[in-house]
Amino acid sequence: MEAAAWRPGLIETMDQLGFEHQKPRLVLTGITKRYPSVVANDGVSLSVRPGEIHAVLGENGAGKSTLMKIIYGVTKPDAGTILWNDQYETIVTPAQARRMGIGMVFQHFSLFETLTVWENIALALDEHVPTAQLAAQITEVSEKYGLPIDPYRLVHSMSVGERQRVEIVRCLLQEPKLLIMDEPTSVLTPQAVLVLFKTLRRLASEGCSILYISHKLDEIRALCDTATVLRGGRVSGTAIPKNETNESLARMMIGGELAECHLTPREPQEVRLEVEHLKLASPDPFGTSLKDISLTVRSGEILGIAGVSGNGQKELMTALSGERLSSPGSMIKLLGQPVGDLNPAKRRAIGLTFVPEERLGRGAVPPMSLASNALLTGARKGMVLKGLIHPAVMRTFSKSVIERFKVKCGDEQSVASSLSGGNLQKYIVGRETMLQPKMMIVAQPTWGVDVGAAQLIRQALIDLRDQGVALLVISEELDELFTISDRIAVLAEGRLSPSVRPAETSIEQIGTWMSGKFGDKAPDRVVPANSDLETADAQA
Repeated sequence: MEAAAWRPGLIETMDQLGFEHQKPRLVLTGITKRYPSVVANDGVSLSVRPGEIHAVLGENGAGKSTLMKIIYGVTKPDAGTILWNDQYETIVTPAQARRMGIGMVFQHFSLFETLTVWENIALALDEHVPTAQLAAQITEVSEKYGLPIDPYRLVHSMSVGERQRVEIVRCLLQEPKLLIMDEPTSVLTPQAVLVLFKTLRRLASEGCSILYISHKLDEIRALCDTATVLRGGRVSGTAIPKNETNESLARMMIGGELAECHLTPREPQEVRLEVEHLKLASPDPFGTSLKDISLTVRSGEILGIAGVSGNGQKELMTALSGERLSSPGSMIKLLGQPVGDLNPAKRRAIGLTFVPEERLGRGAVPPMSLASNALLTGARKGMVLKGLIHPAVMRTFSKSVIERFKVKCGDEQSVASSLSGGNLQKYIVGRETMLQPKMMIVAQPTWGVDVGAAQLIRQALIDLRDQGVALLVISEELDELFTISDRIAVLAEGRLSPSVRPAETSIEQIGTWMSGKFGDKAPDRVVPANSDLETADAQA
């Protein structure tokens, strides 16, 4: 344990925060959980008082989610004690945890896609509530907290951000005494985050204890009273977030300095992806139809697309990846070839790789090994020859991804579902990156990823761009887009704004465009590789 990681005066500061007369609501002592290939928690101890918002920080795989699942009764610890309101408890099921007053919002959604919102929420309730009454409660709570959802909507038709709203509202309906939130703002807009923070502060003022996991250090510093930092399954330090900087918190998490991303200006070359007047009706009655989308992405550049979840991102990604075909095929061109009517496999054969926003299910098959998941998109890279699978090639490729992207797992034979969310994301991004694409499409590249891994992923995307790859990145992290993008556009209500250089705009301007207020300016278009973009914009 590094002495520098501990901040003196924590108890005194807790007193100053007004917790000196409060007995801890939850006390964990020596919590240990071992798996065959890793020790997830190693003697972890922490306490949370009524009204306290307590952050749990750490790299992906540090043991945060495992610890929260132990508190919620999903996972049984191998050792250690749980003290709840001065009584020792053995929490064996989530139902027991809910009866005790513990609620949890999971990082990975636990929703049935074929059921409606109210049906999913009803399954989590311990008592039967009539449909009309429950639907009214859902509407009331969701609107009260600024996370509006339709209780009768089918979950499969919802975007990732909208599904996250369901998870949060489902938990708030239980009126918990301890609220555990595992990456709750990963896909929320900045405005929705502010509303959520207001809600959490109100809950804390009413005496609710909150355990808050997030990799967004600005959030931690703005919201949380105290923090416990985990590294390698152990407590490596404690802190008062408001007294720290992002850099000092990052050092406590990763044990060293945080690397910086470097985007060097360069002239883009030939067009790799061209979309012309793409109009595509959403098959989902609750979806967003694409309205006359035009864009270009060139070799050696990153086009970032911002926007509030549910504004057509899902529809655009399925159109570009080939999961949804478009006619005529010439509306989408890849390396000059019309591909609108080609399936995903044929587009990949031309040079496309794709990272979807849903890690489990679309990005990786949960029960399959990492090596087998590599085969799903990398068969053409020597993993299949003359119709025969070559396991050695699969394993070697998978090992390379694990090593280069610092994926924490047992080995390449570990099943995808055994990895933490952030480590699985690193693996999927690494897999698609190392397939040597000519054009790469990425959705939410650093969702749920710790600060160190996020920088690694962003730099990997920049390195691809410097090698001449064309990249289109959809992200709800505006800071991320301003860091890695050569140009930024906004998708709002199925319409695409003009693209602008980050240096020529601001987060405030992009935020305004996210509401759909970008006028009738000309859409993105093809500009000759050697022409001056500013001159072209002026002429337009």
